Amino acid sequence: MNKILILFKFLLGASTLSAHSEVDSLVVLLEKTMEEAPVYEQKKINRIASLKNILAERQMSPEETFFVHNQLIEEYLKYNFDSTLHYLNLNQKLARELGNPKLQNQSNIKMAFVLASSGRYFEAVEKLERIDKSTLADKGLIDYYNAFIKVYNDLSFYTPSNQNRQKYTDIHNNYIDSLLPLLNPESPQYLSMLEKQYRDQRNMIECKKINSRRLSNAQMGTIEYSLITFERALLFELENNIRLKKKYLILSAISDIKAAVKDNASLTDLALILNDEGDVFRAHRFIMFSFDDASFYNSRLRFMVISEILPVISNAYQIKTTRQQKTLRQLLTIISVLLVILLMAIFFIHRQLSSLKKAQGELKKVNAKLKSLNQSLNESNNQLNAANDALAEANHVKEHYIGNFLTICSNYIDKLDEMNKVVNKKIGARQFEELFRLTKSKKLIDSEVQEFYKNFDDTFLHIFPHFVEQLNALLTPEEQIVLKDEERLNTELRIFALIRLGINDSSKIAKLLRYSVNTIYNYRVKIKNKARTDRDNFENSVMLIDVAKK
Repeated sequence: MNKILILFKFLLGASTLSAHSEVDSLVVLLEKTMEEAPVYEQKKINRIASLKNILAERQMSPEETFFVHNQLIEEYLKYNFDSTLHYLNLNQKLARELGNPKLQNQSNIKMAFVLASSGRYFEAVEKLERIDKSTLADKGLIDYYNAFIKVYNDLSFYTPSNQNRQKYTDIHNNYIDSLLPLLNPESPQYLSMLEKQYRDQRNMIECKKINSRRLSNAQMGTIEYSLITFERALLFELENNIRLKKKYLILSAISDIKAAVKDNASLTDLALILNDEGDVFRAHRFIMFSFDDASFYNSRLRFMVISEILPVISNAYQIKTTRQQKTLRQLLTIISVLLVILLMAIFFIHRQLSSLKKAQGELKKVNAKLKSLNQSLNESNNQLNAANDALAEANHVKEHYIGNFLTICSNYIDKLDEMNKVVNKKIGARQFEELFRLTKSKKLIDSEVQEFYKNFDDTFLHIFPHFVEQLNALLTPEEQIVLKDEERLNTELRIFALIRLGINDSSKIAKLLRYSVNTIYNYRVKIKNKARTDRDNFENSVMLIDVAKK
């Protein structure tokens, strides 16, 4: 039982460590993404520039201009509040000039939504209340209810009064009830509304299921992904799971940066958590990044939120910076004392080194002489080793050849004795013609030549067993010497075998192998022309073929 408990604690600890490591890795990724923010923002600027070029270069109808303005509004919506308002005002003007109630309602609803996003709630409500909702089609009615939901959701979230919070929440829920029947139950907006209802009811299981479903359909670097991960962070906040809240705030912040969203909340919330955890410098860097975004977007609501958090983090940052400066001064004092001690030590060491320098000079001279003697000794040893190797090789060759020579001589004495007996027998029988025929035939000579070749091949390959392979290694792959079955050496190999034994004279080789000098010369030239490397040094390379070691 104790072992199981220990194992469970170990696995739990490993899982926790892995989870914290994941969050730390995401923080590093967020910081890298912050550094790359200008790249993502440039993509946004390029899209906006393309739309503005369309307006400047093309002759368009008011309806087409209205449509392009709408595209610019979508690009600016989370990027720059003033530019969003500018193009909304242009569209409101165009809609009035066209006398198109549908376009007027569309512009007014969008204007109300933007005003609510910036914290101008009562201006937004005023805009919406001027619209006759009976004139709205389904799409317009959905946008109309969405704008009201945005207003009262934010009011219930940011109001300091509990009484007002409940009032705004009730109004917000009424508009959701009006909106839901108009939506497709599979639409992202319907799922978002349903998730919020479950969250307000604290039904976390169903809420997470819907959020996971929405998240699986969202792509990193989009406004949708940023919003869904931010809402997931809110779920884990309700469960008091700070680690997972951080994780999804980081993912939301990364997505905001990649989508060039300046009206963001994730990084601000993350900075507050990091400040509470004592990571003050990172918290300060994140809140300043959010402050710069809010300044660019020019949102009154975002400034209001950041203004409550910025002093807290800045104060903590200042305190920590002051402490670090104090610590730095203390360390600088210690370093200064240590530096004085070090200088004194250096002075003492310098004196010691000066006294040792002369001794080292003399020692260097002695070492140089010893080195010279060692080099001379090494050269002598190398020469002696080479001489010993050559002598050992010569002795090995001599021993083997003496043995074979004595054997061959004994065999030839036996053959001469046998021949003498045959001749005496033929003479005694007066078989002169048979004796003449026998001595005239080349069969005996050819047989002895083949016997000589066989003895030479066996003896040479006993001393140089890898001669054929090593000689082939000196030739090009397509010119390798291939022996026939039961053939140990051929004529070409025997010529170079004799060269390996130190017999370089073609006339001597011709005499030994019973060929003409010209034939031997042609064989030598033919093989050297097949050499893999320099043909002029080919025979020198043959001389380096190894003898078999005893």
